[in-house]
Amino acid sequence: MGAGQLQVDVGDLVFDVRTDGPEDGRPVLLLHGFPQTSLSWSAVTPLLAKAGLRTYAPDQLGYSPGARPGETDAYALPALAAVTADLMTALDIPTADVVGHDWGANVAWALAGWHADRVRTLTAVSVPHPTAYTLAYRADPEQKERSAYIKLFWQAGKAERVLLEDDARRLRRVLGDVPAEAVDTYVAHLSAAGALTAALDWYRAMSSSTPLDPVGVPTTYVWSDEDMAVGRTAAEACADQVTGDYRFVELTGISHWIPEKAPEALAAAILDRVARG
Repeated sequence: MGAGQLQVDVGDLVFDVRTDGPEDGRPVLLLHGFPQTSLSWSAVTPLLAKAGLRTYAPDQLGYSPGARPGETDAYALPALAAVTADLMTALDIPTADVVGHDWGANVAWALAGWHADRVRTLTAVSVPHPTAYTLAYRADPEQKERSAYIKLFWQAGKAERVLLEDDARRLRRVLGDVPAEAVDTYVAHLSAAGALTAALDWYRAMSSSTPLDPVGVPTTYVWSDEDMAVGRTAAEACADQVTGDYRFVELTGISHWIPEKAPEALAAAILDRVARG
C-alpha cells in the first residue's frame, strides 16, 4: 500500500509510472492529457487507493523522457493505443479499468475500440468519443471556434516558440485554473529539450483516416459545463458512440481540468463505473 514510482521497459522505450493502492487491488490505468503529466492524477489516486484499487498512472509517450520517439507518426492514435496496450502487458495487467483525461481520453477510447479485450470498463474525462468530437466540429460553429487553438499547435517550430516565450506565458494560460505549483511543474517538464515537440506531435499526427467505431465496453463519460475546449454538442453526441452500458456525468461550474479541480466527483464516477462493471 502507498504511492510509488516505477520505470517500465516497453521495447526500447522506458516509461515513468506512478502507482498507488494495494498491490493486489483491481488495476486502474490512468492516462493524462496535454500539457500535463501523471501528476494530474495526484488528488484522485488516494481516493481510489482508499477503495482498494491499484492505480497505474504513466507519463505517456513523449512525456516520459525515456519514451520520446522523434517521428511524428509515432504519436498517431493507433500507435498510441498499441504502445499503451504493450505498457499494460509490461505492467502485468492484462485488463484494467481504464480512465483517460483530455488526450488520455482519446487513447482510452482507442483502447476500448481497438483493444477491447484489455479494457474492463472505460471512464473518459472531458473529451468524448473521437467520432462525436469530429461530428460536432463539422456541424457546430461553436465547437469549431473552441477548437481553433489546434491550428497553432500544428505549426512545428512556431507553436513551441509561442508557447514557451515570455516564461511560457501562453502555455500557462492554456492550463487555466490548474494550481500554480502544478503549472510550474508542467512548464518545467515541457521545457526540456524535445519534450514540447513530442507533446505537440500528438496533435500533428491527428488523422480522420482511421475512424473509430462505437465502443462496446461499459463506459462513463464525465464532462464539465465550463470546459473551454469541448462544448455541449460534442458532449451529448457521445452517447451515440457507445453500444455498451453508458452513463453521462455532467459537472457544473468546473473547468476542463477535472482531475485537479473536481477530484472527489471524478473519483466517485470512476468508483461507480468500476462497481457497475
